[in-house]
Amino acid sequence: MGLLQRIFSRRASTQPKAEAFDLTDERLIDYLFYGSQSAAGEPVTVATAMRNPALFRAFLLISNAIGMLPLQLIDEETKEKATGHPLYRLLHREPNNWQSAYDFKAFLQLQALATGDGYAIIIDSTDLRSGGRRISRLIPVDSSTMRPLQNDDWSVSYVYTPKKGVQRTLSSKQVFHLRGPSLDGICGLSLIKQARDAIGLAIATDRASARMFKNGTFVGGALKHKGKLSDQAFDRLKVSLAEKEGAENAGKNLILEEGMEYTPISSSARDSQLIEIRRMQVEEIARVTGVPRPLLMVDETSWGSGIEALGQFFVAYALNPWFEAWQQAIERCLLSEADKDRYAAKFNAAALLRGSLKDQADFLAKALGSGGQAPWMHVDEVRDVMDLPKREDPPNPMMGHNGGPALDSEDKNAKAA
Repeated sequence: MGLLQRIFSRRASTQPKAEAFDLTDERLIDYLFYGSQSAAGEPVTVATAMRNPALFRAFLLISNAIGMLPLQLIDEETKEKATGHPLYRLLHREPNNWQSAYDFKAFLQLQALATGDGYAIIIDSTDLRSGGRRISRLIPVDSSTMRPLQNDDWSVSYVYTPKKGVQRTLSSKQVFHLRGPSLDGICGLSLIKQARDAIGLAIATDRASARMFKNGTFVGGALKHKGKLSDQAFDRLKVSLAEKEGAENAGKNLILEEGMEYTPISSSARDSQLIEIRRMQVEEIARVTGVPRPLLMVDETSWGSGIEALGQFFVAYALNPWFEAWQQAIERCLLSEADKDRYAAKFNAAALLRGSLKDQADFLAKALGSGGQAPWMHVDEVRDVMDLPKREDPPNPMMGHNGGPALDSEDKNAKAA
């Protein structure tokens, strides 16, 4: 029973106390036939998969972007930051007493990518002023310690098994759950598990290349002998070949025996195929994660005019789904029923989508009314976009409302004419 419980430890169940399991369950069949083994014969776990440079790079790009972008609580009525709400500081600055907002978001995002789910325990207290709930801390936990269960009334509870301590059951109000793509609506899909065979092939090709360099098995030529090589010469030749094994001995000369000849051999199709397989596996990682191939350093795309398009592609197809997952998970798990209609969590992805300084200057000039267009931004709003502080001094009497030169009555009449 212990083995079966481990197999189903991260999956939802409508009968958490049942003692029997369906032996036709596809998850059980998948585990018994494959386990963590890939089709290439390499075991693929979170630890082994994260050693693959392409996957590690893709996961870091997404988790670091989620971690560094500002996550703010917005008052939907005023469209301003809800700095007075107690949840604002937790999301934007300090979710607990040992992590920054960056650390917290990057950790949960990496967990969600690798295992399908990211979890944090909600620590709350009673608000003495309103008598309602006040969240004081968010404690991130390893996703392997949480097991979601769907109850008979369709509610969801979580069995938490800490590495030290006693197992306990938490209600949905006590757990912040960031869920990835899901087949059952309760648990997210692990990208590593879904791409197990592709990652396994990448690991296998890396291992094969490493063994070639370690053992010196790249064949650069052949030794020819017209007759029969004596036993003594053969033993000396084996010693000489053994001394060439390993990457540190590459390029050393052989001592040929009894008139042997060395014939160089060009690179084989098999060696070229190995290089191509390694390249293709990076493309597979890009497909699974949604990260553009040039960001994984495998393409020859120009890094001049194409950088803006790459950034837009990355935000649109790799980050936007996770933005929405975070925003709705926050509103579902952390906001009270009364606050859900008024507040919304929003990522500010503007930093990733900014163009060159020239493009920004052209856009902001038009926003202020350049070229005779109707302005739609105030100069203070432009300063805020550029992360400049608000001006404390009174407005310049020579400047108009949006920063343009003030017009006297004659100028206004002339412009009207």
